[in-house]
Amino acid sequence: MTTPDARGYEREITEPVALCRADGTLHPDAVGWSRHPLHDCRLQGWGRSKRWDYWCVTSDDCVLSITYSSIDYLGILSAWFLDRATGETAGVDTASPLGLGVHLPDTVGGGDMAFSGRGLTIGITEEAGGTRLRATAASKRSPQVEADVLVALPDGHETLSVVVPWSDREFQYTSKHNTRPATGSVRVGDTIYAFGPDNASYGCLDYGRGRWPYRVVWNWGSASGRTGGHVVGLQFGGKWTDGTGSTENGLCIDGRLHKISEELVWEYARSDWLAPWHITSPRSDRVRLRFEPEHEKPSKLDIGVLGTEVHQCFGRWSGTVVTDAGDTVDVDGLFGWAEEARMRW
Repeated sequence: MTTPDARGYEREITEPVALCRADGTLHPDAVGWSRHPLHDCRLQGWGRSKRWDYWCVTSDDCVLSITYSSIDYLGILSAWFLDRATGETAGVDTASPLGLGVHLPDTVGGGDMAFSGRGLTIGITEEAGGTRLRATAASKRSPQVEADVLVALPDGHETLSVVVPWSDREFQYTSKHNTRPATGSVRVGDTIYAFGPDNASYGCLDYGRGRWPYRVVWNWGSASGRTGGHVVGLQFGGKWTDGTGSTENGLCIDGRLHKISEELVWEYARSDWLAPWHITSPRSDRVRLRFEPEHEKPSKLDIGVLGTEVHQCFGRWSGTVVTDAGDTVDVDGLFGWAEEARMRW
């Protein structure tokens, strides 16, 4: 069941719903957004289906990301680490032909995930209070990474889930979580990095299930931390949702979601990824932010039919955002990332 949003832009979904009909096409009642994951994302058949769980844990000291994904004809998996002070990185990226051994649940938090091979071991398990992330990445090119982190999901904590409809046969469900407290540690070589409340440690989840066009471009921006007297999470997207009637834009402030049903303007220099970015909402002025990158994580893959180019930049967000009630919240140096991805898949 869906109900109109108070501003009339997007429908808020308040009860469980199937993403697809029995024939694999988009269920009309699935289109909308929700404050908690409510969609059953079972995709029927094979062919340009995309499934992924991407986790990123940030702190004052470091960044840890884990990717567990399948795009039908290929499984893509990685564990990656960044020391924020030195800029040093470590980790392993690998692939599984035809996605063999890569199995993802049809609901957010709906099952455990595991992979082991080619120098990489990943375990993602649901347990009381949150999601445990474990990874070991062994590479000749960098120190070994060993991670064990619990990303908590406090009772009542709201997240942003959205269905983006290109057509009844091409659509995406995304569930974006931020400001989820993280505890645990990562060992990189002989150095141990701790996650916890003393160093602004938060986990972010990007859960995606859907059927995509062959070519697509997207922007994604995210951040979590304490600023302006609040715990603030930023969640912004761009380009890939344009013209669909859906957006993946929202704020999570002290655990409460504030949905932004407006396409944002992204301004950045593709010739210089480390130059400042600007993200605004010119119609409403609910978002007026500057993003200053500190580190770029580029990745590129070109294997015939499959081609990807991603520039993910980590850095700090500053400016203002406005709540549903019209209150302005100052954002001062909130750590997170912004990216551009160009996909041929």
